Amino acid sequence: MMEVPISTPQKAIIVQIEVASLQKEQSAINAFTEFKELSKSSGVTILEEISGKQDVPLSSNFLKKGKIEEIKRSVERNSAEIVIFNHSLSPSQERNLENALNARVVDRTGLILDIFASRATSHIGKLQVELAQLTHLSTRLIRAWTHLERQKGGIGLRGPGETQLETDKRLINNRIKTIKARLNKSHKQKKINQYSRMKSQNKLVALVGYTNAGKTTLFNRLTNNKQYAADKLFATLDSVTRKNIDPELSSILFSDTVGFISDLPTQLIESFKGTLDELKSADLLLHVVDISDPDYRFKVSQVDILLEELGISEIPQIRINNKSDLKGYKDPALRSNQDTQEIWISAEKNQGLELLRESISKILFEGIFKGWISLEASLGSIRSKLYSMGCVLEENTNDDGLMFLNINIGNNELNNLLDIDGLNLVGENEPLI
Repeated sequence: MMEVPISTPQKAIIVQIEVASLQKEQSAINAFTEFKELSKSSGVTILEEISGKQDVPLSSNFLKKGKIEEIKRSVERNSAEIVIFNHSLSPSQERNLENALNARVVDRTGLILDIFASRATSHIGKLQVELAQLTHLSTRLIRAWTHLERQKGGIGLRGPGETQLETDKRLINNRIKTIKARLNKSHKQKKINQYSRMKSQNKLVALVGYTNAGKTTLFNRLTNNKQYAADKLFATLDSVTRKNIDPELSSILFSDTVGFISDLPTQLIESFKGTLDELKSADLLLHVVDISDPDYRFKVSQVDILLEELGISEIPQIRINNKSDLKGYKDPALRSNQDTQEIWISAEKNQGLELLRESISKILFEGIFKGWISLEASLGSIRSKLYSMGCVLEENTNDDGLMFLNINIGNNELNNLLDIDGLNLVGENEPLI
């Protein structure tokens, strides 16, 4: 029986240069650490890390000649196969650097696209990543092949004198159109699902935040789900929506979303636009923050910028300071402030979640009513509606056909119900604030 060879990780050199002219007003403290984690997430073996400073990027090679020579010596010394740059490079810069270093060159955009490609599991996720990759590749065909300028004949493939480069571009463009059509069909189906959710009066709470902030761990706690969660970048790529398990918040759906990152490639934002647009239908955002990260302030600002770009910054939001146990706080709830919508939790340790649930109910329902109501027999449709919302805990009926329901429901929804003739509170129960 023939043995299947095990693929070995590519040997890589990683490069980050501080370019003064490209510096932003606000930057990460540990940008190089995040870059290393990104590189490791792609599956390469990092043999050497090279850093440096220069005033401006050069249009031809991005780097100065001396730094290129330093990287070339490192490539030869380590027999490296790939050099990864924590920068966005133009197609010509990538091509020139590859010729100078005699190794494959990948920039930050290509690195993130590669990670997304390896992590996508659902059909829609794979299509979105392929769309981003093809959009990126279409600008870089000229560097990938040496034969593309040759004119070739081809029966049924190209017109007179069409080059291989033109053919490849045309095939890529055709594939991009096909993928966009499939994604549009998928997004239309999701809009139907959104309409169905709105009709059932379920509330949607979306978890957003920087990658590796702990969104999926919190999502699993709130929904009793078993979505894959790991201490690595972009563990979640496919949006997942599940019903909440807390009987007091029974009419809430929670949605786990792809994590954000600084300098997210434009191609990814465009191809994931349909998925991210789902956030616009959310009733509440939970902005999950890794409070143990020294760069948390910078990462919060990056998420806020992207939420602004997506046009969803006006949706009510609770900031969740997660991983507070790593800061040494034994009781994170003591630091929480419901008035400012800032809750401290540890999703991993299951700490502070009760206060989070209270805050969610306060914003979405103005608090929760727990008690009995009576319904006349003619209000069977209201009874069915309450059951479909998951609000009914117990039911009794008297000899006159009067229905008594023990319910958990938001105060604002209860107030709407009390306007209906034949529906009343039982005894002295009052809505709880």
